[in-house]
Amino acid sequence: MRLDPLYLIVDSADWIERLVPMGVKLVQLRVKDRSEAELRQEIRRSKAVCLAYGCQLIVNDYWRLAIDEGCDFIHLGQEDLVDADLKAIRRAELKLGVSTHDVSELEIALGAEPDYVALGPVWPTILKKMKWQPQGVERVADWKRRIGNLPLVAIGGITAERAPLVLDEGAATAAVVTDITLSADPEGRTRQWLAATAPWRHRSEVTP
Repeated sequence: MRLDPLYLIVDSADWIERLVPMGVKLVQLRVKDRSEAELRQEIRRSKAVCLAYGCQLIVNDYWRLAIDEGCDFIHLGQEDLVDADLKAIRRAELKLGVSTHDVSELEIALGAEPDYVALGPVWPTILKKMKWQPQGVERVADWKRRIGNLPLVAIGGITAERAPLVLDEGAATAAVVTDITLSADPEGRTRQWLAATAPWRHRSEVTP
């Protein structure tokens, strides 16, 4: 499985409607603290945009809703993975991404037979308070060696300028949240990200 080298993570369908038409091909909808009806609406709006623009939509956490709404990809953190029904997820033919922060979590993630593994935070992040220290670029290369052919997602403190560093170390894609959503010009920053990751995008297009 190939992932676009730019992995946008946003907290609303509004962002997806705003940025996916610019050429984003991989996006995660990570919505918190909303009612089930609101979550369904967010997923439906996001799915419609992604279908229209050929973008892969990944739903964070809400695997039951993702199944109900006919989505094809979910992402689970370690706590969510414990409570998830992996058999039901596989029966629904959902692809699965899993977060990891240390070796023990990596072992748990690999036991779930994911379609990708995420490692973070690579650099300090303001997105949320974390008990893990920044992993550093060297850990990206180490994680890639450990997981072999599985795609690796690098996340945490990644900017458009830093994205090539993790992609050079074997990450299939660099995840971005605040570098775009907190930018004074999100569209302009998205264009910078698309340009920064273009060499890896073109490489994947020509590599069998």
